[in-house]
Amino acid sequence: MSDNTSILSIAKRTLETESKAIANLVNLLDEEFAEAVQYILNCHGRVVVSGVGKSAIIASKIVATLNSTGTPAIFMHAADAIHGDLGTVQENDVVVCISKSGNTPEIKALIPLIKLAKNKLIGITGNLNSVLAKQADFTLNTYVDKEACPNNLAPTTSTAAQLAIGDALAICLLELRGFSSSDFAKFHPGGALGKKLYLRVSDIVALNQKPKVNIDSSVKQVIVEISEKMLGVTAVIENEKVVGVVTDGDIRRMLNKYDNINGLTAGDIMTRNPKSVKADTLAVKALEQLQDNGISQLLAFDGEEYAGVVHIHNLINEGIL
Repeated sequence: MSDNTSILSIAKRTLETESKAIANLVNLLDEEFAEAVQYILNCHGRVVVSGVGKSAIIASKIVATLNSTGTPAIFMHAADAIHGDLGTVQENDVVVCISKSGNTPEIKALIPLIKLAKNKLIGITGNLNSVLAKQADFTLNTYVDKEACPNNLAPTTSTAAQLAIGDALAICLLELRGFSSSDFAKFHPGGALGKKLYLRVSDIVALNQKPKVNIDSSVKQVIVEISEKMLGVTAVIENEKVVGVVTDGDIRRMLNKYDNINGLTAGDIMTRNPKSVKADTLAVKALEQLQDNGISQLLAFDGEEYAGVVHIHNLINEGIL
């Protein structure tokens, strides 16, 4: 069994090999890459990405990235394409074929069918002398000197390069389309990522109770309100306006300060000028405000109207934190 030093040495060598290959892609970028981006940008169809083996897996990931960043894309396995799935490709689609060697039998069989249908072909390959490179309308060079595999066999560095060039394509298209964070949210409505982009304070406070007491409410009434509403805080109201808050912490400080709490009111123990947030603020921004101030709750306002409370536990439950 190898020791930890040997294991870390292998891991570092692998990452260094792959990182150098990806860095070298910068030197391989040329006008054909830019022309391919321009063609996809102006294409009225989809981007159909195809490959075999490990390249097929990379193709699937590139499709996912394109779809999530505003470029309609679909995956088509090259082997399936020549056995009935070629109907996936529609008239205005552009086809991207990925192959390290550029001479994979399935890719070689697929190329003339794509050309016959008059679809544009983008080749992603590390072999500029290959059938794919010579037949493609645009060739993106992903040459790598060697695989990270010590036998130079397992697709490792080559697939990392393919993935990186796919990301470069997607990000170029994203920026040229002016694809914004709000656009991104439309494609990612589920999970924490989507919520960070669309969930607002108003969505949270609508589900919470709305704690409030009058400025002359007794301490007992304050404690009951905080306990019943289960947010660790209550707004203090005077003349229908919020003038302060009482938190769990204020209650503890009161007990330390006073031996006799009879006769004390909410106004005596409240914190004036409480931290607040607009109801239409993104929840993730509210989280930043909570963290910056080292507090657990914010009062939310819809204009001048007290809308409720957002608690840090709400944000944890929503997966924002």
